[in-house]
Amino acid sequence: MWLATGALVVIAAFVAPAALQSTSWSYVLPLATVLAIAALGQMLVVMHAGIDLSTPGVISFGGNLIAGVGAGSDHRLPVAILACLGVGVLVGLVNGVLVGILRLNPLLVTLAVGQIVLAWSSKYSRDVVTNQPNVPGGLSSWATAKPLGISSVFWTGAAITLAVALTLRYTAAGRRFQAVGANPRAAWMAGLHVRTHIVLAYTAAGTLYAVAAVLLAGVSIGIDPAFGSAYLLAPIAAVVIAGASLSGGLASATSTWIAALALTLLTQMLVIMGLSTAMQYIVFGAAIIAGMVVSGDRVAAVLSRGLRPAKPPPREAQAGG
Repeated sequence: MWLATGALVVIAAFVAPAALQSTSWSYVLPLATVLAIAALGQMLVVMHAGIDLSTPGVISFGGNLIAGVGAGSDHRLPVAILACLGVGVLVGLVNGVLVGILRLNPLLVTLAVGQIVLAWSSKYSRDVVTNQPNVPGGLSSWATAKPLGISSVFWTGAAITLAVALTLRYTAAGRRFQAVGANPRAAWMAGLHVRTHIVLAYTAAGTLYAVAAVLLAGVSIGIDPAFGSAYLLAPIAAVVIAGASLSGGLASATSTWIAALALTLLTQMLVIMGLSTAMQYIVFGAAIIAGMVVSGDRVAAVLSRGLRPAKPPPREAQAGG
């Protein structure tokens, strides 16, 4: 993924050099960070052989709550952020219970839950947010600040990504989380609570979607009816092309972040080259297909076949020789 992103930067330098200018990076980095946070949530679900299609619903409802509960007042901003995070936790918990405890299909469950949340978001937007679509000024001011010349949104996303990566790799809870995803039966035989970890994965994913909603609200300043709609395929694409196996197992938080950066930069290139929004969805779909072709489990299978020792000739052939 790192090499592919480097190659993309080289290509951009020739076909769309404006995409690498500082004004472009001031747009790319915040949006890449929002996508990365949403993709991290999707990654936790994919590590347990699941998929989550409720992402746009959580981000949409969360953004509307930031505007509606915040009501343009910085004093109400903490309550608005808590409400947004609460929705993410609740939606993730519902998904986790339905998938992990009741053993329902994750694709259908998260799609249905996501549609319900989107419906409530649309109703709330019509009833409350229409008169006050802007987020509190404190959030937008924070999002536009640039410590060390880089957006605050980027630094926040980088800190969250680092925390997720370190937790998964160096803590006992993180290693148990990965073990359950890699081999649920073996983890169960080892005494781990498999269903609890699945519920935890979806709940943590919903929380990260809500965090992405807060960051996106700060970047967007205002909430429109299409808020969050672009985050259905993009997080899945970022996780898949980062090398995560759709059958569950290990995944890399840092590679997922880089994949989100590459997708956002690619979108910026397409815009600069004058291609339509429809083409961007085509690229996301192609990225998912390409990622599945070279996904972690397929690469591991190819390498294992290549490293497997050659079979010795049959004894009859040896005796005949």
